[in-house]
Amino acid sequence: MQHIAPNLWFDGNADEAVAYYISVFPNSSVVSTQTYPETAEDGLADFQQDMAGKTLSIDFELNGMSFTAINAGPEFSFTEAISFAINCADQEEIDFYWQALSKFPESEQCGWCKDQFGLSWQVVPANMTELMKRPRAYAHMMEMKKLQISDL
Repeated sequence: MQHIAPNLWFDGNADEAVAYYISVFPNSSVVSTQTYPETAEDGLADFQQDMAGKTLSIDFELNGMSFTAINAGPEFSFTEAISFAINCADQEEIDFYWQALSKFPESEQCGWCKDQFGLSWQVVPANMTELMKRPRAYAHMMEMKKLQISDL
């Protein structure tokens, strides 16, 4: 059991986001889905009336890592202060994840990209620490959007 699991807040589109992430990452699945109560008698608050019976949260796994998606509202949104690193075996894998996840070119820098839901990802070589020891690797990385292993 994973002791710490990321809990992601979505603005009413958690179902769509989870379905998308599961389609991108191998060995991924929905573990369970919870719905908002149907009525006040069941515990539904007045401010949640428009969510009655809709998805409240989804527990899911991406390539064996546990996550929870909360289907809430616009009160909170993702920022670049939190990102998930994808350690890629080779350039082909970097290219695959970059194509699948990068939806905002203006947010791309040094292997970081932002997906259609606003979540930030770092698509990096698994041996990034080793690559960064090479002469001028940092300078080369700072000039890139999607990382090119051969240029590091």
